[in-house]
Amino acid sequence: MSDTTASAPGFLTRATVMTGRSLRISRRNVDAVITSMMLPVMLMLIFVYFFGGAIDTGSAYDSYVMYVVPGVLLLCAGFGSATTAVAVSEDMKGGIIDRFRSLDIGGTPVLAGHVAASVVRNLVSTTLVFGVALLIGFRPAATPGGWLAVTGVLLAYITALSWISAAMGLLARTPEAAGGFTFFMSFLPYPSSAFVPVDSMPGWLHGFADHQPITPAIESIRGLLLDQPVGNTPWIALAWAAGILAVAVAASGVLFRLRTG
Repeated sequence: MSDTTASAPGFLTRATVMTGRSLRISRRNVDAVITSMMLPVMLMLIFVYFFGGAIDTGSAYDSYVMYVVPGVLLLCAGFGSATTAVAVSEDMKGGIIDRFRSLDIGGTPVLAGHVAASVVRNLVSTTLVFGVALLIGFRPAATPGGWLAVTGVLLAYITALSWISAAMGLLARTPEAAGGFTFFMSFLPYPSSAFVPVDSMPGWLHGFADHQPITPAIESIRGLLLDQPVGNTPWIALAWAAGILAVAVAASGVLFRLRTG
């Protein structure tokens, strides 16, 4: 029975097994896990202590660390999810997919396992980044509802970015090529409001910075954590995440059939 016709309990069982497999593989690749966790922390420390004194973020923020942490959280999600592309590409290259198909495990549970493992890894690394942020002076003022909203936006983006990474892993012909996707994921937060206000950028860049998917997520998380007005920005962020997720899931299904057909 294929994963498109299997019952929901059967799909969940397969996906859970594949998630456990992906987490065990991550546990053996300790260097990659440490890199994906520590790089956002190092970037946060560099921006706060090297550049923070020279960046004017306006009077609404007591210090630069209060401004930059939400952007680093999204950067962390990008780094962590990008490793999913390499993992999926390695599966496609190694021939294990043929073995799974002989056991009546379709592509969707395999990819869902990679995505779920990516979400778990990202939650761990996000917690680490947030813990370091508290140590260097970040002081959130979020309400209980704000914390729930922040968690929802982060989970939505982590899931969406992980699925698009899985699709890129299917598109890439080698794990090395899939690894190049990490560059794109790490670059996207820079032309946004992650590290500097959009108004401080050149005028020709404002349109992209204001309307790319990362900016509303960062603005939502920043406003919610600091208990500032956010308007409908969280809904815009969630709409972006839902759109990315829908496209990524559909694309990964098509790409899997093309690669294994």
